[in-house]
Amino acid sequence: MLSGKNLTKKYQGQEILKGVDIVVERGKITSLIGPSGAGKTTLLRVLSMLDLPDTGKITLDNENYVFPQDKEIKVWPKISVVFQQLFLWPHLTLRQNILLPLRNNVDKKYIDELIDVLQMKDFIDRYPNEVSIGQRQRAAIARAIALKPEYLLLDEITSSLDVEQIDLVLKFLLRLKERGVGILIITHLLNFAKNASDQIVFLDSGIVLERGGKEILENPKHERVQKFLSIIKSAT
Repeated sequence: MLSGKNLTKKYQGQEILKGVDIVVERGKITSLIGPSGAGKTTLLRVLSMLDLPDTGKITLDNENYVFPQDKEIKVWPKISVVFQQLFLWPHLTLRQNILLPLRNNVDKKYIDELIDVLQMKDFIDRYPNEVSIGQRQRAAIARAIALKPEYLLLDEITSSLDVEQIDLVLKFLLRLKERGVGILIITHLLNFAKNASDQIVFLDSGIVLERGGKEILENPKHERVQKFLSIIKSAT
């Protein structure tokens, strides 16, 4: 289990996370939803310990990390992250981007399976500037999965995908879930969250306002969550 307890984080004096609790269980998918500026990406960065929280505790299986602390923490590739910006090397092909973090520890059969399942064969040897944003997103997902993480944190990785590609990614994530990977995904797509999630967490202004099963997407209890979901539904 990957969990955060009472996590806080400030940037330039502004409090972004205000005592957040969150749990990502193995073999389950948690969707993190909320308005822009709610602190969702910050929470993802903090939970992956790429940015350390100011205060709070993070538990990664049997290891507890209590903050603040200065010691170096290395949890990669046990926790793997895909950011909305993707961070692909422009001078490397998509295949080379996927293989680079693996160094000499390449499971060719597994990589070929990823390329096949994500339907990347037709463009895998092109450079990032030669393919669409949606194709780059799939490459970034494949790069993270190639590391065989136990926990996968995803930041709006369906934002540039069409409906068929979103379905493709959904089916792929469900396969990973069946293999025991714990997944946290930031998404603004309510149907995607509904179809993918075991747990929904609503974050606003650095505070978790509501959490529960996918039923909260249809019957939220908190007034702010009701308003947010109503706006999204009326816009789609």
